[in-house]
Amino acid sequence: MSTTYPVGKPVPRKWLTHFDTHLIGEGTHEKVYEKLGAHLITTEDEHGVVFAVWAPNAKRVAVIGDFNNWDSSFHIMHPSDSGIWSLFIPGLSEYTVYKFHITTQDLQTFDKADPYGFAMEERPKTGSVVVNLDKYQWQDTHWMQSRKQTQNLDRPISIYEVQLGSWRKPSDEKYGNRFLTYRELAAQLIPYVKDLGFTHLEILPIAEYPYDGSWGYQVLGFFAPTSRFGAPEDFMFLVDQCHQAGLGVILDWVPAHFPKDGSGLNFFDGTHLYSHQHPFQGEHQDWGTLIFNYSRNEVRSFLISNAIFWLDKYHIDGLRVDAVASMLYLDYSRDDGQWIPNEYGGRENLEAIHFLKKTNEVVHGVFPGILTIAEESTSWPMVSRPTYLGGLGFSLKWNMGWMHDTLEYMATDPLYRKYHHNRMTFGMLYAFHENFILPLSHDEVVHGKSSLLAKMPGDDWQQFAGLRAYYGFMWGYPGKKLLFMGGEFGQRQEWNYDTGIEWKALKAPQHAGVHRFMRDLNLVYQSEPALYEQDFDWTGFSWIDANDSDNSVLSFVRFAKNPDDFLIIICNFTPVVRTQYKIGVPKPGRYSELINSDLGIYNGSDVSNPQELHSSPEACHSLDNSLTLTLPPLTTLILKPC
Repeated sequence: MSTTYPVGKPVPRKWLTHFDTHLIGEGTHEKVYEKLGAHLITTEDEHGVVFAVWAPNAKRVAVIGDFNNWDSSFHIMHPSDSGIWSLFIPGLSEYTVYKFHITTQDLQTFDKADPYGFAMEERPKTGSVVVNLDKYQWQDTHWMQSRKQTQNLDRPISIYEVQLGSWRKPSDEKYGNRFLTYRELAAQLIPYVKDLGFTHLEILPIAEYPYDGSWGYQVLGFFAPTSRFGAPEDFMFLVDQCHQAGLGVILDWVPAHFPKDGSGLNFFDGTHLYSHQHPFQGEHQDWGTLIFNYSRNEVRSFLISNAIFWLDKYHIDGLRVDAVASMLYLDYSRDDGQWIPNEYGGRENLEAIHFLKKTNEVVHGVFPGILTIAEESTSWPMVSRPTYLGGLGFSLKWNMGWMHDTLEYMATDPLYRKYHHNRMTFGMLYAFHENFILPLSHDEVVHGKSSLLAKMPGDDWQQFAGLRAYYGFMWGYPGKKLLFMGGEFGQRQEWNYDTGIEWKALKAPQHAGVHRFMRDLNLVYQSEPALYEQDFDWTGFSWIDANDSDNSVLSFVRFAKNPDDFLIIICNFTPVVRTQYKIGVPKPGRYSELINSDLGIYNGSDVSNPQELHSSPEACHSLDNSLTLTLPPLTTLILKPC
């Protein structure tokens, strides 16, 4: 008995025009996802799906799926001079599962997921799924209209970094625990983050990935939000609910590399289509992944369109670009003789630099007000400066140097911190060279590095006090803020993606104290322009005393755009109460504590100053007036004129 399958037809000319293929070929098509992939259309009164895929070196390409019993002999695609194969199959509907069956020139065959597929089956399956991304009714008009102002660099940006699969894992009879869905995350994660006072969520990559242990950084489906947590509409709902609650959403984006998974981009049409052929250019030896070939026009179109896609279809507010340093340098993590210099003999990856600049120009041009953030760990100049000035065009850059220096200082026994005082002050030499984010990210609490709390020396009390003092210093220091989940209550164990964070710890007063302190710190941060208006300008900062290494005390002033609006930050990084401690102040008058990380409500020792502090006309630290304070142990104080 024969089986009848729908008959494939040529794609309507108006769907994929010569102009489209021209732009794709020259690498300037900004929305290739509107043409390639799988799209539900109606043509000549027939409903069905248009399939299109770029595979210029293939001998034959067929669409296979549930609709033809995965038989590659039925729906053979039509080739073109542009290397794009296409086919219209009437009668197919949403949620059809499919792949491309590719025959290479030497007659090898591969079943590949759609590079532009909008959804995928749940792992370990790797089939692409036809979905309609235009059904969802967004309710975030107010946020989208005000986003440019809300995300301006003179506004508060305090980011809670989260890996959706391990934020909270409910118990499950079958598996022991399970993932929260996108809609459950909307109900639980959003109010939690709002209550803590963060302004943004940063989500580790959610583009479909087969291996849980990659945390999302080894992407298989670049245009498909992972099905682990639900359907594309469910992820839209999560973003929409964030916006309605006043939370921005930043997404980790991974244009630096892709895995060797046989269903993905690797050896896609029998050639190194998306990567370099030479292993000195094409493979990340440390990670076992492949490097995109940024010199190829169609690859640039793929990646730039992918960036636009998340901002367009999912209303994402910013992209944190992963592993930028690995893109910029041809000799990244390579020994001599294992890399190929550029045409001028240098180590700079000129094609990747051009790609990053172009991407930033395009996304900022199409979506004014979005943020692009570079995870760039070297001293590459002008990362967050406009391309027309010679920069890479990012909005912000992670300050990795500040993070490493200050964490090393905080890990030092307070008895010896006076010998390492410069670790806390050195960052001010370059603090305004870039628009910096201060990151305490997931990378600092994995692979044996221990949790932030466990990095702090001393007994239990000193560890918690040190962590609160460090957070106070960080929130007072110039730069936007980022904290990885679990850090907000001082999780003891380092992060484990398989088990989630230690929610039970919040029942203990020490952890609850850190949690309350973080909430109060964010509240003060959002309400005080001095802490955010001039993060990237010297006029927003002035040392009072950077040199009291003997006491391990730092003091400085943060100024708003109005110079009469300022705050004083004092950090005592020893477990010693310091009485009669004098500092200079910019103006005479009364001052009060806005933040004291040693208060009893934070489970501190509750050493504090009078409700009102009065300055005296005694000169100190080259200032005409001064305050005499009691500095609680291992504490950050933030003072405000009153």
